[in-house]
Amino acid sequence: MSQQGERNSGRHGQGDDWWGQLYDESTDDTGPTPAPDTLDDRFASASGTVSPPGSDKGEEQVPEPVPEQVPGPVPEQVTERAPVPEQRMAPPPPPPPPPSPPPPAPARPVDPPPDPGAPRAPWEPPAHAPGRPRSFPPGPPPPGHRPPPPPPTAAPDLRASDTDAHATDAAPDAGPGQDAGVAEGPGARPEPPVIPYVGDGPPTYDAEPTALPPADPDTLDDLVADTVLDGARYGTSTLRAVSVRGDSARYRGEPRRDCLLTARFGTGPGALILVAMATGARAAPGAHRAAAEACDWIGRAVGRSHARLAEDIRAAHRGDLKSGLHRLTDRSLGRLRASAAEQGLEPEEYTASLRCLLLPADPDCRTRVFFGVGGGGLFRLRDGAWQDIEPQVSEVSGAPVVGYGSPPPETPDGDRLTMDLGITTPPSPYEPAPEQPRDPFRFRASVARPGDTLLLCTAGLAEPLRGEPELSGHLTRRWNGSGPPGLTAFLADTQVRVKGYADDRTAAAVWEA
Repeated sequence: MSQQGERNSGRHGQGDDWWGQLYDESTDDTGPTPAPDTLDDRFASASGTVSPPGSDKGEEQVPEPVPEQVPGPVPEQVTERAPVPEQRMAPPPPPPPPPSPPPPAPARPVDPPPDPGAPRAPWEPPAHAPGRPRSFPPGPPPPGHRPPPPPPTAAPDLRASDTDAHATDAAPDAGPGQDAGVAEGPGARPEPPVIPYVGDGPPTYDAEPTALPPADPDTLDDLVADTVLDGARYGTSTLRAVSVRGDSARYRGEPRRDCLLTARFGTGPGALILVAMATGARAAPGAHRAAAEACDWIGRAVGRSHARLAEDIRAAHRGDLKSGLHRLTDRSLGRLRASAAEQGLEPEEYTASLRCLLLPADPDCRTRVFFGVGGGGLFRLRDGAWQDIEPQVSEVSGAPVVGYGSPPPETPDGDRLTMDLGITTPPSPYEPAPEQPRDPFRFRASVARPGDTLLLCTAGLAEPLRGEPELSGHLTRRWNGSGPPGLTAFLADTQVRVKGYADDRTAAAVWEA
């Protein structure tokens, strides 16, 4: 009888020969299976195993495989052949869901749509998330590879952010017609805009330079720049200085007659800052050279005596300062007259007005000294109002007072003078002609207060400041309580034009901390 309980028919033992052929010790192994066994096949098999049944209804149905018959255990040692009892077929287990058919290589297998109620594998996305392409981490960079530099990032605008923050806190619910961009507070005061001109209308000349001055190839050092700008900060003061060619000179191609000199002598708290500005005579051919020579001579004189001058300023020796600076100024302008004689020019043709400012670098000393000769202006902005502090020259008026310039009442011999007939004595032909009266020396030493702004300027800016109230009002709005401006902002402030004033402008302003 066979394993299935059938009786043998035919020759004896022929039906049981398959047992020996299968389990005989001389039978070789069957070898590797010809079925494909790749990573994609295993992934497809695992995906099909965990997928719920009926999830791939739209795919091609694969027929169920016929369950194989598993032979029973084989005894280790068989002594005799015994009749094999009839083997009963056990009910087959429920067939596993058919795996998804692998797609042709090299395409990746398509995942079945997930079931919200079924358990999700770790590599599967959530049921509510749409399918997304999956990226893998990049591999190691090749040798010698340099990463590209990061793109430059723009620096944040701190002023804009601060203004926006103030505006948000001050007016969160701005209604129609209200300006929500400006906050009401002491730190959010908007800066007044720079205007091109003030007064009745724009000036006649163009605002920008038109013609350059003529140049000589043998004297190129004689050329003067259109604009000079400088600045510094020492101790409690911040300095801004500028010299600009006037609209008339820009249009006619004439050189700038104003000259500006800023210099520091010494180091440390004992240093002394000098600001000198000079203006040459109008309509004189060498006016710009005379102004430059005046600044050069006064700069040398102050530089050689800066230690003594700094000590006198700190010690408040007003008398010594005035006499010493008067002597230095006369000596410098005397050299100008000597230079005019060497060139065969009249003294009034080669002269210049000179105005200077001395600032000690010592932060404990707030004394500011002005001295000079000639026209111009000295102003101070204090508590929101301009003050004209230009030293005025006193004029002698009235009858002479005894002891102060009048003749004595009697001669040394005792003769009393009783009558003066007032007869004018004719000039002697042997005496030199009287010199033209010179400009008086001006001196002022003042103590600055915190928040003050001191402005020293030539006549090109002093005259419109005194004659046009809108210009002084504009500078008040720009400079009062806002701190020292930058160099470009200071240049724009001093260039505000006024109709009828087209001369060169030179100015130096000092802001007190």
